[in-house]
Amino acid sequence: MPDTASVTIADLASPADAEAFRTLNEAWISRFFTLEDEDRKLLGDPVGQIIEPGGAVFVARLGDDVVGCVGIAPEGDGVFELVKMAVAPDHQGHGTGRRLIRAAVDRARELGAHRVTLETNATLASAVHLYETSGFRHLGPEERHPSPYVRADVAMVLDL
Repeated sequence: MPDTASVTIADLASPADAEAFRTLNEAWISRFFTLEDEDRKLLGDPVGQIIEPGGAVFVARLGDDVVGCVGIAPEGDGVFELVKMAVAPDHQGHGTGRRLIRAAVDRARELGAHRVTLETNATLASAVHLYETSGFRHLGPEERHPSPYVRADVAMVLDL
């Protein structure tokens, strides 16, 4: 079992962190789905696509290894989207994802957010459960906005 107490959460700080953000996300997306244009855009330039517009990207480190990541992207009007969360398979189920969500939501709050949204897929039951137990609620069809992702069949929100 991984030593989750030794996992630290920090802001994306280097090209190596950006590469880990890309590779962790590409690995899980490719395992279950197909990489889409919006994936390539965000994963290829997290600084330009997420951080510079006013968001943040976090990495979970165990020693020198990045074992997880998540972004918080501004959508406007005090709304941020939780994007590109990934945890290495051998580190899943030990609290790293929950810690990443907490860091992202805390940062969104610091940046003036009143709401955090996310999109996922119903086949990712453990992820949906993690979001539910982190306080996110499912949006009804009448509350949803069009998604850039074909795979996004679940939309959730956390009001802060």
